[in-house]
Amino acid sequence: MVGDVPEPSHDPPSETSSADQATPWADEPRVEFTDTGRSTGIETEDIGEAGRTPFDPEQIEVHPRNPTVDLIIQRLKRDLIDLQPDFQRKSGIWNGRAQSRLIESLLLRIALPTLYVAEEEDESWSVVDGVQRLTTIVRFVNPAAAGLEPLRLSSLEYLDRYNGSRFEDLPGRMQTRILETELSVLVIRRGTPEEAKFNIFARINTGGQPLTRQELRHALIPGPARAFLAKLADNDSFLKATGHSVNPARMAERELCLRFLAFTMTEPERYTTQDFDGFLRRTMHDINGLTDDARARLEAHFNYAMLGCEQIFGDQAFRKQFSGVTRRYPINKALFEVQALNVAKCTPEEINALREQASTVRKAFHTLMDNPTFYDSISSGTGDADKVNYRFQSMKDLFREVLEATNA
Repeated sequence: MVGDVPEPSHDPPSETSSADQATPWADEPRVEFTDTGRSTGIETEDIGEAGRTPFDPEQIEVHPRNPTVDLIIQRLKRDLIDLQPDFQRKSGIWNGRAQSRLIESLLLRIALPTLYVAEEEDESWSVVDGVQRLTTIVRFVNPAAAGLEPLRLSSLEYLDRYNGSRFEDLPGRMQTRILETELSVLVIRRGTPEEAKFNIFARINTGGQPLTRQELRHALIPGPARAFLAKLADNDSFLKATGHSVNPARMAERELCLRFLAFTMTEPERYTTQDFDGFLRRTMHDINGLTDDARARLEAHFNYAMLGCEQIFGDQAFRKQFSGVTRRYPINKALFEVQALNVAKCTPEEINALREQASTVRKAFHTLMDNPTFYDSISSGTGDADKVNYRFQSMKDLFREVLEATNA
């Protein structure tokens, strides 16, 4: 749920303070948007292009398949298709009318767009493009196979005589028509390098909107990490620290949680690959390999950091701030990392001291934001190893200076 934080405007502010004039890099940042054009509450990030892991194009295997709907259902019953229902974009989940029209297309023998899936080591398929289409078909034909609510047809355009029907209510010949419908599926075979898979799927449009990197990670890296990130993003501590301002439609909130975990499990100074996207993918694999107890400890560490950030930074946590500027900026991913990780390393006594000196912390942060090098480290090429280390060290130094002054 999006909070009552107004969406950032891209128009020039009506009044320009002296701080705005003195700080040319304090322009209104651009934000990421959902499929429906709403702000996600997250600042658009320039991660940079350096350090992508090379791969041999000869290792890419893409095989076309034409399974029938009946075969898809059989695969699903055998747990050989991962529909990952929470992958559906929350802003654009199809309503009953849209789902019914898709079933009507099958009944009219109208071909559906190609589905794209990634084959896992156990020969199961992770659906990357076409989740809602397949979910709709399964929900109508055999909802129990995926634990879905049955679909009853409505608002049909040409076959309105079937309005109100479930699959079993259709004439036998129409049931057969659906079950024997061949679907066009492109399978990215197992053995294809992971970087190649991400490259391929990043080029695919879903409903006119390219998949975000976190949506791709969620689709292509099955395992406990999916549910774990969703759990962290739904924690009260995270929702309060971010002011309920992150729209979950594009999984932006889960990426924030993943980035915290990535730098918790790998200290910033050990990040040297320059491949930030690969770094986050490896973290998801690492989370999958943890025990339940280890994930529980990470969750407690995450909640501790969120509560501390709320106490110290209040409603300005994880956002750019400038002296004399009162408008509230969207959440910045790089600031989320550096503030959350540095707070997580503080003792309860240190967090309390920083909370009591919140005004001093705020002034010091304004000064840090006036530093073009720091501003650049959270705004441009944020995946660069030098910038990663610089911004983490800068926030660490800020906390240390405030604490030392408090103890002096």
